[in-house]
Amino acid sequence: MLNIDEEIDELPNDEEQTLFEHHHIKVEKGQVSMRIDKFIMIRVANTTRTKIQNACDAGFVLLNGKPIKSNYKVKPLDEISIVLTVPPRSVEILPENIPLDINYEDDFIVLVNKKPGMVVHPAYGNYTGTLVNALVYHFKNLPKTKTKLNNDLYLERPGLVHRIDKNTSGIIIIAKTELAMTRLAKDFFDRTMDRKYIAICWGDLKTDSGTIIGNVGRDLKDRKKMHTFPEGSEYGKHAVTHYKVLERFGYITLVECKLETGRTHQIRVHFKSIGHPLFNDNEYGGDSVLKGVNSSKYKQFIQNCFNLLPRQALHAKTLGITHPISGEKLFFDSEIPPDMQAVIEKWRRYTKDKNFIN
Repeated sequence: MLNIDEEIDELPNDEEQTLFEHHHIKVEKGQVSMRIDKFIMIRVANTTRTKIQNACDAGFVLLNGKPIKSNYKVKPLDEISIVLTVPPRSVEILPENIPLDINYEDDFIVLVNKKPGMVVHPAYGNYTGTLVNALVYHFKNLPKTKTKLNNDLYLERPGLVHRIDKNTSGIIIIAKTELAMTRLAKDFFDRTMDRKYIAICWGDLKTDSGTIIGNVGRDLKDRKKMHTFPEGSEYGKHAVTHYKVLERFGYITLVECKLETGRTHQIRVHFKSIGHPLFNDNEYGGDSVLKGVNSSKYKQFIQNCFNLLPRQALHAKTLGITHPISGEKLFFDSEIPPDMQAVIEKWRRYTKDKNFIN
């Protein structure tokens, strides 16, 4: 995958020069008019507008197969390619004997309860110890899709049709055949999956249920993070999160979240956008005392909770699917993991007895 942050040489004057595609982006139907250099900067991580403009000038950015200038304004259904004379390099996925907590398995699908801290697929800084490394050890001949990395790298993702964050625990579905993968991928695209998460957020939500709507896309100031933009904005993609309060603890709230869309970090950035970041979410401002009393005992109580739950309080609890082969409606559930459950119990004791601090 092309890293546009690197300097790009002029395209050689050679009619037989081979070009290799490093990115392919199809503009969505609802995309508003936007300069192509700005559009690519938002969609491709670890790049700058200047480098994209240089790539356009060098003939490395193609629109519907032809070189395009950086001031071109993208239109719905445009197809954009970023090409280079050097082919992308592949990353070898090594099988690793990592135990898996299997919720369900048949000849076509596997449901795995992912533990917090496990990366779903290899990426920079995490080429081993991932769920994919475990999958290629335990299951043979899984169907493969490709994902692109920076620095002109790509890798195959055996069996994966979706993913959850490294520090989010819970259910993830794996396809064991090409047909199962194709049908499951379509169900995710068509939003027919029923996905529910359990989360702990800071603050006391005003209503017992609600819906958060806002585009989710790369933060314009920090490309490693996501951000919520106003609905209809030129930035990000349409995203909808429904929530229901399960239990109130005064300073924090236990909620159930149902995803209508599945954007990267969607629940985390949506709750941050309404002033209720997830408990101990260090990327989105939930890893400090945001609500409560100003006492050393209370601060120590929060720190003790953080020590028990050294991650964002988010768990993919249930998944409802249509079986890709039989067509049967199936519903899978997973237990709230021990770290989240321990924090919930501490807060229950705290709300009953404000003198309870440990």
